[in-house]
Amino acid sequence: MNLTQSLRTVSFFILSVTCTITLIAQAPDREFYQLKIYSFDNDMQVRITDDYLKDAYLPALKKLNIQNIGVFKLRPSIKDTIKKIFVLIPFKSLEHFISLEENLLKDPLYLAKGSAYIKAAHNSPPYKRVESILLKAFKDMPVMRPSPLDGPRKERIYELRSYESATEEIFQNKVDMFNAGGEIDLFEKLNFNAVFYSEVISGPKMPNLMYMTTFSDQDNRDAHWKMFVDAPEWKAMSSMPKYQNNVSHIDIMYLYPTEYSDY
Repeated sequence: MNLTQSLRTVSFFILSVTCTITLIAQAPDREFYQLKIYSFDNDMQVRITDDYLKDAYLPALKKLNIQNIGVFKLRPSIKDTIKKIFVLIPFKSLEHFISLEENLLKDPLYLAKGSAYIKAAHNSPPYKRVESILLKAFKDMPVMRPSPLDGPRKERIYELRSYESATEEIFQNKVDMFNAGGEIDLFEKLNFNAVFYSEVISGPKMPNLMYMTTFSDQDNRDAHWKMFVDAPEWKAMSSMPKYQNNVSHIDIMYLYPTEYSDY
């Protein structure tokens, strides 16, 4: 090998390393999400919390550079008799999440606009309870993708699913099925309009994962799921021995976005 060839080889190697480093640097970090679930005893509590979220909480979060905040309510059904509000908040890092409450207390407009909620008396609380679930985005969809749907909000189906597994090792197998196994790819191919896929890192039900897909209405949702279960990719994937019995319990919640939700 002459000098010119050697220099070309070295140059090619440097270019390859540089491209690899650039791609790694450009790869988006996996987001964290907080899912807050408010439960209520009465309509008055719902109104107070709605006003707080709309007029105080969401504006304050946006001043802290937190965007794409989803606020949802349960679609009416016979099973779901308890009134609830679901708030989905994306964070760029755990530090971003941890510092939130401290930063909110420094915002005088937030404190003023949210006073009816923040200063509620012990015998007249604005909710029955609040559940908080902390999630980390899957590697194959590291950043939230707000739903592109633009039809009537109350007709939309935002389907929130929670998949529990029997053990931590089996749970990781189900996570692998979504990522390397191709489940996310199939959802993408069939236009399920997923908002996020994530693993629960702190919550009342573990080990489990949660994800949200979105549809214009119930008929559209049912048609998409029929395409999914009938897809050759799903039949092949779900019949693989290594992916058997990796879900022990499923919860499915049908939601719709409030008028002040970001999507």
